[in-house]
Amino acid sequence: MKEQFSLRTVRKKLIMASKIAGIMLMISYLISMRLPLGEDISFLLWIAFVIFMTMVIDYLLGRFISAPISKICEMAHRAARLDFSLPCKITSKNEFGELADNLNKMSENLQLALEKLEKTNIRLEEDVRKERKLLNERKELTDRLSHEMKTPIGVIRAYAEGIQDEMDEEKRQKYSEIIISETERMGRLIETLLDLSALENGAVSLMPERFDFVEFVETVAGRLLIDMPEGDFELQYELPEHKVFVVTDKMRMEQVLNNFIVNAKKNVSPKGILRLSLMEQDNMLHFSVYNQGLSIPPEKLSKIWEKFYRDKNAAYSGSGLGLAIAAQILSMQNLEYGAENLSDGVRFFFSIPVIK
Repeated sequence: MKEQFSLRTVRKKLIMASKIAGIMLMISYLISMRLPLGEDISFLLWIAFVIFMTMVIDYLLGRFISAPISKICEMAHRAARLDFSLPCKITSKNEFGELADNLNKMSENLQLALEKLEKTNIRLEEDVRKERKLLNERKELTDRLSHEMKTPIGVIRAYAEGIQDEMDEEKRQKYSEIIISETERMGRLIETLLDLSALENGAVSLMPERFDFVEFVETVAGRLLIDMPEGDFELQYELPEHKVFVVTDKMRMEQVLNNFIVNAKKNVSPKGILRLSLMEQDNMLHFSVYNQGLSIPPEKLSKIWEKFYRDKNAAYSGSGLGLAIAAQILSMQNLEYGAENLSDGVRFFFSIPVIK
């Protein structure tokens, strides 16, 4: 019964308003006709009251019907443009209020759906870029590996054919040694490449341990620079006189030191300086190796860490994988590293936290 006589709906409000307006018009007409005035004046008064009633009804219709409809249309236009920034502000307890609430809920749901869709698209674009990058890297790797293998395979084939036609036993022995040497070179290249691939793909993990890095550098550098003093250079070094402990993968860091020191050793100029430095500062241990010699062109400083990169003007040959492996090992530990040109040479460096 209460719901039946409720005025919560717009339809019931309009019906009730029209009935009230009709009753008031009839009552006003009867009153105006009974006034002690002339008939014309009474009619004019009634017409004025009718105009007043019309304006009141027009105002009420505009406030309770036209205004909510305009707000709903404005909300619909914004939604059509995918603009859900402003809600539809209708607080009345009728169909318009209910419609506004549903529109606001729909806008919130659409906004959330669009945000999820945008995030999904971003992830999809990233996945596509990664996939394209991976395909490009695979193609580049295949091309470079084919190029690297072409020379030793050609040498092996040439000397294998030479063995078949050569009668001199001494030359046959020499040809065999060259074939074995080239085979070992290919084997080392493939092993190094597989090692780098395993590091990049996370197939192998680092095994950190605590050890004295000063003694470690002395051992590795002594083996590479003192025990095998190939080359004509002046060795300088600056190391702490006390133990400095770090936690890292000892075997992998030996690869890093090997590559940095051997690279400096190959590039140091005749009679030039090769300087090792290990400095402790602000709970960090800073390693660097400097070689006096030709600088690296600035545009190539970032490329030296790429796989198979080699300077065409270098006086030595190599696989072009050493610095790429060193960079990967350091990156896996989030260690800062790099290379820079100095006034008369090149310095390679990295930093590692000190463990007390």
